[in-house]
Amino acid sequence: MLFNSFSFLIFFPIVTIVYFVLPHRFRWFWLLLASSYFYMSFVPIYILILAFTIIVDYGAGLIIEHTENKTRKRVLLIISLLANIGILSIFKYANFGISNINALAQIINWNYSINLLTILLPIGLSFHTFQSLSYVIEVYRGNQKAEKNLGIFALYVMFYPQLVAGPIERPQHLLHQFREKHDLDYEKIVSGLKLMAVGFFKKMVVADRLAEFVNPVYNNAHSYSGWPLIITTIFFAFQIYYDFSGYSDIARGAAKIMGFDLMVNFNNPYKSKTIAEFWKRWHISLSSWFKDYVYIPLGGSRVNKLRFSFNIMVVFLLSGLWHGANWTYILWGGLNGLYLIIARFTENIRTKLANLLFKDDWKTMQSFMQIGTAFILICFSWILFRAQSISDAWYIFKNLLADKNLLTGLINPVYIKQHIMLGRGFLNFTVVIVFIFLIEWAHIYAEKKNIPIEQALENKKWYYRWSVYYFLIIAIAVFGILTPTNFIYFQF
Repeated sequence: MLFNSFSFLIFFPIVTIVYFVLPHRFRWFWLLLASSYFYMSFVPIYILILAFTIIVDYGAGLIIEHTENKTRKRVLLIISLLANIGILSIFKYANFGISNINALAQIINWNYSINLLTILLPIGLSFHTFQSLSYVIEVYRGNQKAEKNLGIFALYVMFYPQLVAGPIERPQHLLHQFREKHDLDYEKIVSGLKLMAVGFFKKMVVADRLAEFVNPVYNNAHSYSGWPLIITTIFFAFQIYYDFSGYSDIARGAAKIMGFDLMVNFNNPYKSKTIAEFWKRWHISLSSWFKDYVYIPLGGSRVNKLRFSFNIMVVFLLSGLWHGANWTYILWGGLNGLYLIIARFTENIRTKLANLLFKDDWKTMQSFMQIGTAFILICFSWILFRAQSISDAWYIFKNLLADKNLLTGLINPVYIKQHIMLGRGFLNFTVVIVFIFLIEWAHIYAEKKNIPIEQALENKKWYYRWSVYYFLIIAIAVFGILTPTNFIYFQF
């Protein structure tokens, strides 16, 4: 069931109203039923996969907590890891491995080939697998008590707002909330609805409209060069941001209305001055997961530069593989890792150069240049993420600046209409630019005031607030893509 569907428009209020009507002791069970229905609305049979991992991790957590023997605890943790990663490998990576083996077999003239598996990737498999794994790891480390109630634990894994695309919650933050009584709170309802409205605006009005520019070009990349590739690469950077952060906003808003607090998953990432800062602001729940469970156990940054490089590349190659079973994702992860390694090795040189070029009066200019450089590097890496193949990505890299009319075309109205506005017309092009500007301005304003974006209007006059509310509603109705479309991160 998609958030941006008519089905959810019916599902959400029914689930929320019944939740508050029911006595507290029955609410967790109602949410578990609702979450199961929500997940089964995609592919019903795949609920069995969730059930398997839930039972394995629930049992592992209980036994680990009551076991004194460290070796036995470690064995149980490994069993849980193998069960979860095994399921992930079969459904997400098996055909990728088989395809690469078959390709290698052709190179060495081996006539035997392995048939691909005829299976579909379960929605959100990577997300709820990592969430379940974080529970077992935290119990193993002694940071979390094992959950005795199987239903409560199942709800922790399956809680419908964040089930299929996160944020990936830790048990310390979310698990106890299912035992707490959440009373009907007007302020939380209003705040949650505003957050959901922002999410729907990001997804339906901006991200889905940007997709109309991006998809035709990236799905047929070899037919384009120059400005169409540049424009759609920048547009994709905002498309994936608003698509994914829009989902997170809707998820957090829906949970907040019922009294649950989900972690913030995005924090104005394109304001970052460095790639390292970007990864502290982008998909925070996943970045922190890899940091806590992979990067720090490997030694983190408190090692020599060569070991740091190894640790970073392991984390980002795994992150790329987590996103998808395709070499484009792996190279995307590797490129981001390479950015951080180069930054570490050139840190002293860059600091000295900045101090030489930018005096106190030029610090604002320095900030703009840092943000611009980081954004360009991020967009460059997004090419690998969005391209359908390595061949397409390589073509785009080579032809970004290959158009002979790259500069002269800027004064040619026909060229501008066909190559910069991509034939979508002045109105469509202007609308997405204006809406991108409005969203970014709102996020910058909220960050400057150090408040969540849903609270940005609280100190404004009532007529100002309601003007914005009506604007969001009208914009969604008039400019929104009302036909339900998948969120990009559903495929992961």
